[in-house]
Amino acid sequence: MARTTGSNGEETKARIRSCALSLIADHGFEAMSMRRLAAAVGVQSAALYRYFPTKQALLAALMTGHMNQLLAAWAEAIPGDSAAPLTRLDAFARFHIRYHMARPHEVFIAYMELRSLSPVHYKAVGKLRSTYEGILKDILTDGSQCGDFQLDDVHVTAMAMLAMLTGVTTWYQPGGGLSAADVEAHYTALVCRMAMTDFTDTTELPQQAAR
Repeated sequence: MARTTGSNGEETKARIRSCALSLIADHGFEAMSMRRLAAAVGVQSAALYRYFPTKQALLAALMTGHMNQLLAAWAEAIPGDSAAPLTRLDAFARFHIRYHMARPHEVFIAYMELRSLSPVHYKAVGKLRSTYEGILKDILTDGSQCGDFQLDDVHVTAMAMLAMLTGVTTWYQPGGGLSAADVEAHYTALVCRMAMTDFTDTTELPQQAAR
């Protein structure tokens, strides 16, 4: 049985996470049993509970882990608040594409399995998601205030950008007609154009609500 301390314990925990990600992505959280997970990891079912006391705790750990790692990675990549808004937006778009394209299982679970979280865990994950969304909103707000961006609604624009950028994981396949660098360049250009184009002359938009 795997130990919970030392290098072996850490390796087993990492393998549990990796196998759980694959099984949930392939079959869904509800369909994944702890017995099936234990078989994939190569341990007895009882050993799983030494690392994750419940199946719900495992899902929460996967999702909060993904968000915390995402935020930490951005903290390393951020060009700095003193950089021009367009420079920061370009950097954010490129970072988001690169990070998420390399982690399709984590991205799929982070969005599709929110419904499976308990209220407490849902709130914790939601807080992390709001923090990440706030990074993009701050960039857009700064650009709008200094006149670099033409935006009708920062919140709506940010949500549209994130949905578009994250959606690349649903269709991109390595080795296809476009390289990862090509996709990154296309999506980054689209994001920057979204921020610098005013559509109010063609579409009647609602007043921006206070948030």
